[in-house]
Amino acid sequence: MYKIGRRLTVSEYQRLGREGAFPDDARLELVDGEVREMSPIGVSHAWIVDQLSHALFTQLPNHHVRAQNPIDLDKYNEPQPDLVVARKTPAFKLRHPLPPDVLLVIEVSDSSLRQDRRGKIPRYARSGIPEAWIVDVGRERIHAFSEPAGITYQRETTFNRGEVIHSAAIPSLRLPVEAAFD
Repeated sequence: MYKIGRRLTVSEYQRLGREGAFPDDARLELVDGEVREMSPIGVSHAWIVDQLSHALFTQLPNHHVRAQNPIDLDKYNEPQPDLVVARKTPAFKLRHPLPPDVLLVIEVSDSSLRQDRRGKIPRYARSGIPEAWIVDVGRERIHAFSEPAGITYQRETTFNRGEVIHSAAIPSLRLPVEAAFD
């Protein structure tokens, strides 16, 4: 973790990045104004992100699919979800997606399931992102969250192998759980 001494805004964090304040190879995100190091990407994690990226690009040609890139949730939060499906807009040439742009956020959890459930999912709900998924690598299942209200989602559904996820936010998206793992 990088200690700056005070809470940073997203614009300050981005400026520090442009000025070279962080190592080029560091995997960082801004959470509640604090610069946090992200875990290294393991083989299973990378495979699942690749598999889901392919499936999303194939099924959603009229959407913007981003892999491991930032979204700006609010003044103090710029997380880097594993995958984001957003409305297509040329504005992304000039800025990262904002909550109204984002339809679905996906986190792949091989070692961070508890952290994602308790930290990231509530932030996404608070920001009004309509749907979030956590891919539970160890148990080969996907937890889908929808209907944000405050710092929680009103609905959570767990999908196992042999089942198909029907996205609540993107009606055309139907994804067999196996698509993430095989």
